[in-house]
Amino acid sequence: MSFEIILPFLPSIAQLILDPEISEVMVNPDGRVFIEKHGTLAPVPCVQLDKKHLEIAVKNIARRLGDDISEEKPLLDSRLPDGSRVAAVLPPCSVGGITLAIRKFHNRWFSVPELVSNGLLTEALAGFLTDSVARRRNLLISGGTGTGKTTLMNALASLIPDGARIVLIEDTAEIQLNKPNFVRFEARSPRPGLPAVAIRDLVRMSLRMRPDRLLVGEVRGREAFDLLQAVNTGHSGTLSTIHANSAIQALSKLANYVLESGVDLPYAAIRGTIAESVNLVVQLERRHARRIVTELLSVEGFNHSDDKYELRTLYQLDAPSSDPISVPSKPPRRARSGYRGRPGGDGELTANAE
Repeated sequence: MSFEIILPFLPSIAQLILDPEISEVMVNPDGRVFIEKHGTLAPVPCVQLDKKHLEIAVKNIARRLGDDISEEKPLLDSRLPDGSRVAAVLPPCSVGGITLAIRKFHNRWFSVPELVSNGLLTEALAGFLTDSVARRRNLLISGGTGTGKTTLMNALASLIPDGARIVLIEDTAEIQLNKPNFVRFEARSPRPGLPAVAIRDLVRMSLRMRPDRLLVGEVRGREAFDLLQAVNTGHSGTLSTIHANSAIQALSKLANYVLESGVDLPYAAIRGTIAESVNLVVQLERRHARRIVTELLSVEGFNHSDDKYELRTLYQLDAPSSDPISVPSKPPRRARSGYRGRPGGDGELTANAE
């Protein structure tokens, strides 16, 4: 078992690490312990780790995992054999003491019907997204930390037909697919004597692996440009996630990531490429310990003369009605939304129905 590697060094929180209902264990610089259980953060009373013992534990764990943490290298981000993550920060980067987080990998993934049962999706949304995957639409799944982006992506990826060749690229291997023609690439952090292998490098290489479907675990940098290039060269049906607090912000961040790649294109041209590449943005939030889709945005195009995205809101949880807006089975009368974006800004959203 993976946790046997670290349990001898953390006996006071061993029962928390082994509890299958706890998804994350966090130790703050003052030694207090917090856990995430069923999506809710809570302190652990009567448990406090001694700073000196914690320092020894973290250094021993790093060595057992083939890594290192020291004053010269105060950051640790290592993976256990089962995919669980151990992250730590030493002083003075962590003010007041060591910060430790153990994020447990769960090999139990939910299907789309199960996501309907637990409330993340409505039945209408589930049907629409299932149809979108079948029609090879390009989906960008957006949300904050712990909102269920990877969970939803895993469920939707499982709907891809078995005959498709799937190439998955992740910073850290999380998504689990049981498909006959499935290839997984994982980025590598720099190690002594070994250079880093970035997500961008893997996206470029994946195009030489004849993918039918390209999946990117999370877009967070310069690989955004290469992903858009891949989509525009015939690799439709992509799924990817991005960290953003709204669907509009997701488009803005995607454009900013393309700028980081150093591509010599006007900002409007970048957003025009995004409009041609991304069909749907699915926004997730966590509310009252519950993960839920709050918005589904259709990217209809980009109006260069007005410098606006053409957007259509298909679903919005906070719509002013007794029930959420249902996803239409057929496109309704077109409504244009204008989005004036700026590098680094979230922009403004206005809707003008035709």
